[in-house]
Amino acid sequence: MQRGQFGKICQVRAWQGDLRNQPGCEMANAYEKRLLRVLEYIHANPAGDLSLDRLADVAAMSRFHWHRVFHAMTGETCAQATRRIRLHRAACWLVQTDDPVAEVARRCGYPSAQSFTRAFGQVFGMSPGKFRKRGDLTSPSLYLRKGEYPVFPVEIITTRPRRLAAMAHKGPYLEIGAAFQQVASIFSARNLWPKAQGMVGIYYDDPGLVAPENLNSHAGVIVGDGFEMPENLEDVQAPGGRMAVMHYKGPYAGLKAAYDYLFGEWLPNSGNEPRDAPSFEVYLNDPMDTAPDDLLTDICVPLQEEG
Repeated sequence: MQRGQFGKICQVRAWQGDLRNQPGCEMANAYEKRLLRVLEYIHANPAGDLSLDRLADVAAMSRFHWHRVFHAMTGETCAQATRRIRLHRAACWLVQTDDPVAEVARRCGYPSAQSFTRAFGQVFGMSPGKFRKRGDLTSPSLYLRKGEYPVFPVEIITTRPRRLAAMAHKGPYLEIGAAFQQVASIFSARNLWPKAQGMVGIYYDDPGLVAPENLNSHAGVIVGDGFEMPENLEDVQAPGGRMAVMHYKGPYAGLKAAYDYLFGEWLPNSGNEPRDAPSFEVYLNDPMDTAPDDLLTDICVPLQEEG
């Protein structure tokens, strides 16, 4: 996940932007392509040149006009989006790798560990080292049998299948945020947010068995049966039926620990068997205006029917 990171890193909102006032679908598609190109560039180059001038070059537009277009379409400035994407990626690396903090800083584009630590602390409310230590200490992995574990409520419910307007992602789950932002950009460019009903990530593979570069997932927006699917999005269905739902609260970087608890502790002791269907996540609030510790995610695991 990033769902996530970022993972994620999308917003369900009816943005009011300049794009809606452009005449004709062809013009809207041209702006949409520019936005997708820039977001893909940011995610692919977290340590690269992400200055406004460079992003404007990628968009093939003047820096002044591109800044206004980007802000109107996404609700963020280019600088805010760049910072958020870099720090979300850093949070995942801190928890899921053993790379030194200085190396994490370098990989996400900060010139020094000091500048990275300042920026990270402003967003996460603690130093990178403390964030990593907290993640390690609260991990419910089976080899850690002492201390406090992050136990979140789990309930069993029955749900209907959800139809998604989605985009496929192949690669580490923590990098799915790039796909989420592309879906969000398409919804913004085409004024489709009033028809959105939420955001969902479907995760098809076990990251403990499949190499990160081969993991398969979908980033999607929940839509109704009558929704007309854009040509560059897939019509995907999230499973319905009997479901174990963990109500997780916290940074997306901690989702791996939540999964470890759900599959390693709760499921074996629940008397339930998982169904042969992918797990998925429903994102209940927006990382753009929500502190990392207050993010809400429902982790959904399909279960076999009773009896």
